[in-house]
Amino acid sequence: MSRPFKRSPLALAILALLYEAPMHPYMMQRLIKGRAKDEVINVERRASLYQTIRQLERAGLIAVKETQREEKRPERTVYALTDAGRDTLVDWMRDGLATPAREFPEFPAMLSFIAALPADEARQQLETRAAALSQQIARIDKALRNAYWVPRVFLLEMEYLRTVLEAELGWVRALVDDMRRGDVTWDPDMLRTFAPPSSDEP
Repeated sequence: MSRPFKRSPLALAILALLYEAPMHPYMMQRLIKGRAKDEVINVERRASLYQTIRQLERAGLIAVKETQREEKRPERTVYALTDAGRDTLVDWMRDGLATPAREFPEFPAMLSFIAALPADEARQQLETRAAALSQQIARIDKALRNAYWVPRVFLLEMEYLRTVLEAELGWVRALVDDMRRGDVTWDPDMLRTFAPPSSDEP
């Protein structure tokens, strides 16, 4: 009996690649990086890839097809998609494309506690973030220009990332401008007025 499996970007990538053809983990990692899918799929740590593969195998979504041994190369295990894996991939795609997920990214959490820093320092950190966002957008623009020959369907995640980064950059710059003008600011006295009353209750 297969175990329920929690969807993740890396698990999705593995199932999608095996939907194309059986392959070994090294080839999966190479294709993810070669196709620039590492912009949205974290494969920096190969251990995470192998761990997810083992979990998918235990869940019955993929299975060992064969073991390859080439001269002077380590043995490589080739995996294939099972029928359950194919059905799961289709279900994940349908649900993931149609239903916005409630995610908890780090940046909004940082913003919710921005007053832990002095206002001037917080503004400086946001200016640094804006510069980093500009660099990321420039890097994606370069990648898109270099991929002019690739059908758009293979570049949609890059377009989406660029749009999200551009929107964030615009918002951060506007916030920095508001902070420079003093429209958004805080100090210890102001923060104390919003502090919860002290309580001796446990």
